[in-house]
Amino acid sequence: MATFKDLEDHLKSFIIQEQSDAHNVRNINTAKYNNIKIWMDLTKYTQPHFYVRVSISEAVFSINDCTKINGGLGYEERFVIKWFGRMGIKEKLIDLWNSAEKTRNIDDKKDNNN
Repeated sequence: MATFKDLEDHLKSFIIQEQSDAHNVRNINTAKYNNIKIWMDLTKYTQPHFYVRVSISEAVFSINDCTKINGGLGYEERFVIKWFGRMGIKEKLIDLWNSAEKTRNIDDKKDNNN
């Protein structure tokens, strides 16, 4: 099973590759993508979702179809949507969501038994 770190590394590589294929190769700031963060917060939204933070920008996307729920990433948003469309990304996010839900359910049962 993929981890959040795996997805972060994959997204970073994808964005850098996409930008290197563009005409503005000299303007790529690869250090900006060293701090890409992907996570989920089951307490914030009930629908399956994932957060993406790039530098100081942050957005929440639906796992179902990658529609933006909240926030904004500026021009990097298009890269996240394109990355989401790659084979296997949605499935990896669903696996992480399901794993997080199972963990939350186990924790809820423990709390109710105490």
